[in-house]
Amino acid sequence: MVKNSQTKQSKSTQTENKKIRVYELAKQYGVSSKEFVEELHGYGIPIKNHMSTLDAETVQSIEVERNAAKPPPAEPPEAKAELPSTKKKTKKAKKVAAVSAIDEAKVVDIKKESLKKDAAISEEKAVTTVPQIQEGVTVGLLASELGFKGTEMIMRLMKLGIMASINQRLDYETLKVISDQFGFKAVRRLTLEEQILQDEPDDAASLAARSPVITIMGHVDHGKTSLLDAIRQSNVMDTEAGQITQHIGAYHVELESGSVVFLDTPGHAAFTAMRARGAQVTDIVVLVVAADDGVMPQTVEALNHAKAAEVPILVALNKMDVENARPDYVKQQLAEYDLVPEEWGGQTIFVEISAKERIGIEELLEMLLLEAELLELSANPNKPARGTVAEAKLDKGRGPVATVLVQSGTLQVGDAFVAGRYYGKVRAMINDRGQRVKDAPPSTPVEVLGFTGVPEAGDQFFAVDSERDARTLSESRQEQHRATQLGPQSRVSLEWFKNDRAHETRGKVGWGGGGCIKIGGGGG
Repeated sequence: MVKNSQTKQSKSTQTENKKIRVYELAKQYGVSSKEFVEELHGYGIPIKNHMSTLDAETVQSIEVERNAAKPPPAEPPEAKAELPSTKKKTKKAKKVAAVSAIDEAKVVDIKKESLKKDAAISEEKAVTTVPQIQEGVTVGLLASELGFKGTEMIMRLMKLGIMASINQRLDYETLKVISDQFGFKAVRRLTLEEQILQDEPDDAASLAARSPVITIMGHVDHGKTSLLDAIRQSNVMDTEAGQITQHIGAYHVELESGSVVFLDTPGHAAFTAMRARGAQVTDIVVLVVAADDGVMPQTVEALNHAKAAEVPILVALNKMDVENARPDYVKQQLAEYDLVPEEWGGQTIFVEISAKERIGIEELLEMLLLEAELLELSANPNKPARGTVAEAKLDKGRGPVATVLVQSGTLQVGDAFVAGRYYGKVRAMINDRGQRVKDAPPSTPVEVLGFTGVPEAGDQFFAVDSERDARTLSESRQEQHRATQLGPQSRVSLEWFKNDRAHETRGKVGWGGGGCIKIGGGGG
């Protein structure tokens, strides 16, 4: 007993001196960080997020609140005392009266329910009586649907300012204008692309947790590649020497508490191009900043890209092993860009690391998984695959090849697909370890073979039902692309030369020898 009391006293003194983070206490209670943060807010404890610290007194008050919230043990039911036999007749009379009252109430409820059902049926009939007419209908068919003669319909349209013949087809905008006058609902016809790529919303039961997708950004010399190599536990030189890791632009890292996908973007320009095409591929951005150099122009550029993408930013202070490392100065610099550390009362997680010495890598990964836990990332794996092209190239031996990040559904070998203006059929899929795989669930990067052309980074990738649908959609997109390329462009004219002279550096246009146009400087 003396030993137990001594150990309890030592533990209590340790907890009094040591503060604990919210997510660590959540682990002890066996609840998620997000639920625990909401629970603490319910207790009136002012914390900002899962990285906030709690002192020993607050931890004890939380323990008291949680114990008080637990329901008390149920009391055993008391034995029912037997009533004297003289009350049996009155009991039977009460039961008969109660049964008759219940029967009357049931009859009234049944009548009410039947009236409600009749009213609902009449409402449904009233709703279904409104005719729905799809765009592309001719004036003659519209007249027959609405119960008019063809000539009468033409005259009514003329009164509305619409000049149309009996066989002319009406588009959606025209139908929408006249629908209020004639009492029908205009229905827009789905385009070929919408018919092939229509996607129904997923219900909660079909969703499954997926791995977070992380993009590492920062200045060119601040250690992005070395950090990624440290995470993959490999080296670029080992990769080139023929080791297991293959460069496909994305890497899947398995950890004890989960898995993470890292995107190795070739530069900020590619990241911007992917966002410009509507590709929201990343869930969290890791901003790498060297502790000795501090904030550089490319650091600010990467920061602006991450803010524009509206994703959480986690700062990794690299090169903490060098002598002239100044982490506090770098934190002060980043605070000017609204990245305030949590210890200063902000919302941004800062992790001090050294990619070269493998210091702080585990803590960085733990913080990434905690941030992903708060995001509650999920996707439906049981439907046709959809994703984004991370990078693409033309390989001499294999033809067009693209790295695809599957974001929802499952991609399988043999699936027909469309990506940008090109289509194809999955001939093979290769993961980041150089292994051929047969399927790729959500948050899985794979190198896909089977394209008919080289897509662009950021193009949306869709698996479709058949290769025929894929070819049809690809031809439609290529036709639209040609139409935009051959559309009205600025032509060289006399007016163009007059306007362009203001932007030229005093260049002169004149006739040169041999009947050629001479463009020279001002000196002649």
